[in-house]
Amino acid sequence: MTAVFKTSSATHSLRIELADRSYPILIGTDLLEQSGVWQSLPAATQAVIVTNQTVAPIYLDRLKSALLPRFPKVQSVILPDGEAYKNWETLQTIFDALLSHACDRKTLLLALGGGVVGDMTGFAAACYMRGVPFVQVPTTLLAQVDSSVGGKTGINHPLGKNMIGAFYQPVQVVCDLSTLHTLPEREFSAGLAEVIKYGPIYDLAFLAWIERHIDDLLQRQPEALAYAVRRSCEIKAAVVGADERESGLRAILNFGHTFGHAIEAGMGYGAWLHGEAVGCGMVMAARLSHAVGLLQEERVCALQALIQRAGLPTVAPRLADGADNPSAYLALMRVDKKAEAGAIRFILVDDAGRAHLMSVADQRVAEVIEASCA
Repeated sequence: MTAVFKTSSATHSLRIELADRSYPILIGTDLLEQSGVWQSLPAATQAVIVTNQTVAPIYLDRLKSALLPRFPKVQSVILPDGEAYKNWETLQTIFDALLSHACDRKTLLLALGGGVVGDMTGFAAACYMRGVPFVQVPTTLLAQVDSSVGGKTGINHPLGKNMIGAFYQPVQVVCDLSTLHTLPEREFSAGLAEVIKYGPIYDLAFLAWIERHIDDLLQRQPEALAYAVRRSCEIKAAVVGADERESGLRAILNFGHTFGHAIEAGMGYGAWLHGEAVGCGMVMAARLSHAVGLLQEERVCALQALIQRAGLPTVAPRLADGADNPSAYLALMRVDKKAEAGAIRFILVDDAGRAHLMSVADQRVAEVIEASCA
């Protein structure tokens, strides 16, 4: 497939097809300020924007101004920033605000921020009065291409990432590409991990496109960014539309995440960004794919080189000393949501660009862990 860039001024609209829970994904520039973007939202007397301390000074007032013609009252909740705050205590802050503003069942929540804000706002929306509508307004690359789409919501537990949550779909996703230009380089690189993952599991032509255009993406070239976000959302929309609750196909979207989540939990949430852990996790998953005979070594090396070019770590951290290091990884991975009856199941990939959900003997996994930490 040859990619054709669209002009950055265009607004693309995709759709997640989930019967009566279907919704649009809008992708374009300067969407926050366009009042027309918000006109189709459900009627309500109040809208509540949930954001964080980093995003609020940049984008909160812009979004409020765009919403006021549509909603009589627009409130805001400003959370601390970071994965370390994706917990019960911070979630309670959202509920406190909703109750103090006497929000009812028609109140609309808007998640303005990255993956942490999106996951927590969605979970709050799923729980408050047993369900209120919400909109995803992702401002990071990672959130635009992954976490804002598909209805996974939740918080972390000290023993496992995203282990407490719900499937709860938004009524709309608005990806304003202009917000990506204010991201720090480290955050932007972390988002590239979730772009890269779609290639090995679903679309090798897209992977080849990323390899050719990685420098354009790192320079945030508008046409390259627009295509990368759109194609990522197209793939995720297709997968989620076929398997909303991860009973089979949707699990492939977790390529690299089993190792990555163990890194995040083992090091302490926030030590590595989620995308950094996933990038390294994809290298580990590719090595495991080679170890079981699915993937040629040169493809492992090519993927590792791409992840490194994206500015992401490719050497795994040690979570414990000596022989206990693989054991520490394995113990954390047994808490992974894909595990069944204590058996860890990994997303592995083959040379044809197909993903496989498989269990692998602990000894072989341990060997890959030690090689990846060297």
